Formats: sequence, structure tokens, C-alpha cells
Amino acid sequence: MSVTAVAEPTPGIAGDAAPIVPAIAVHDVSHAYGARKALQDINLTVPASRFTALLGLNGAGKTTLFSLITRLYDTQQGSIDVLGHRVSRDPGEALRRLGVVFQARTLDLDISVMDNLLYHAALHGIGSREARRRAEVVLADIDLADRAREQVRKLSGGQMRRVEIARALLHQPRVLVLDEPTVGLDVASKSAIVRQVRGLVRERGVAVLWATHLLDEVMPGDAVIVLHRGRVLAAGDFSDVVTSADATDMRSAFIALTGGTPDAPE
Repeated sequence: MSVTAVAEPTPGIAGDAAPIVPAIAVHDVSHAYGARKALQDINLTVPASRFTALLGLNGAGKTTLFSLITRLYDTQQGSIDVLGHRVSRDPGEALRRLGVVFQARTLDLDISVMDNLLYHAALHGIGSREARRRAEVVLADIDLADRAREQVRKLSGGQMRRVEIARALLHQPRVLVLDEPTVGLDVASKSAIVRQVRGLVRERGVAVLWATHLLDEVMPGDAVIVLHRGRVLAAGDFSDVVTSADATDMRSAFIALTGGTPDAPE
């Protein structure tokens, strides 16, 4: 499954190349539920071909932001682009480039793993023969080829999450967004999910936006965005965020920035 995430050079002056388009660009986005402001003047960029951790306590606004990026909610104020395509103006092109794994499970428990994947492929206009071929490939990639005909409800929580990630990759998106994907999983399943997603960045150039409140899922070398009570408090490379908070590690930086303790509800 080939995924390209970096803009190709274009003809022009020798040595010139087209600029690398951000995977996701959020400009001046605010969102409210009645009188309650969930997001306030959000500006952030998710770079192409990198793992970006969106770090925030429960209630920080991560799920609201994901709902806007995936157009579950209309943008009230500001704009969101996916690989240069405005979500509000050109949603088909934007969403075609996006793979999504929501925090809540969205598989149909009463049909087989394969049928879940084939149904998703049909929604993206993928023909039945090609859909089955892709489904077989992604199931092999996640070591669940032998469970293809089983009902989803017979899988473990970690296996279900792996199927959701495989499903999100069927249409070969260049950007993958995951909202708290390891919530409720045991340590081994959590480690397998993190390893699988990081492999997509390293081996296929997929850009990943990974929302979490768990600091052990954030690694040196990641891009990091700290979201707190609807505002971006810091954004940049892992080391830059730590340095800007005058801290020695990400836990200390997070506490310094937010006054809260990660890895626990707000």
C-alpha cells in the first residue's frame, strides 16, 4: 500500500521545489456549545510525514478539534485545511486524504471483520475486487488474516482497535488522525497499537495526529501540541516544547504549562 506525503518538485528554476504542504493546518478556529467555549483561537500545523502528539487532559478540547477536522461538526469560526484542501469548502477532497480512528468504537460488532472492511471500502468508491485485495493486505499487516470471517464481537479490544486502524487505511490516506486510540487497552495491546502507527510514519510517510493524555505515548523527535481548556499553550518539536517551558522533560513541561498532571482525568 503506497502512501506519499511529501509534495513532489515542480519544474522551474534549478533547485526550486514546490513547498511541502502541511498535512493539517488549523487557522483561528473557535467552537462553542451554546455559551461554553470548547476551542478558542486555535492555530496549529501538523507536518507531513511526521508523528504529531496532541497532548491534553480530558476535557481539553481534543475530541472537539477532531470532530471539526473530520467535519462531524461544521466550522463555526476559522478554517481547517487537509493537505491544502479546505474542509468547509472542499470536504470530499479533504476527507479523501484523511483516515480516522475515533475514540469510541465504530465497528459493526455483528458482522465479520472482512465485511466491516468491505463496507468501508464501498463508501470510498473502491470496487469489490480491489477492496477485497486491500482488505486482505491490511489484515495480514496487522496479523489478523486468520480472523477475517469472524464476528467482530469475538475479538479483543486491542484487536478491534487494530481493525479500525486497518479500516482507516483502506483508501490509502496520506493523513491519519486518532483520538485517544489506546483508551481501555491493556499494556501489551497499547504497545502494539503505538508501534503499528509509528511504523506507518517511518515506512510509508503517513502523517499522524495522535490525541492523548498519556505522556508515555509521546516520544523525543515527535512534534507536540499542548492543548489545555480549549487553547494551544505550546507547539513545536518535542525538545522545543520542553525548553520553552524551562523544563527538563515532557512531564515537567506539561505541568509547568497547564498546572495539571497528565495521565489522569482533569
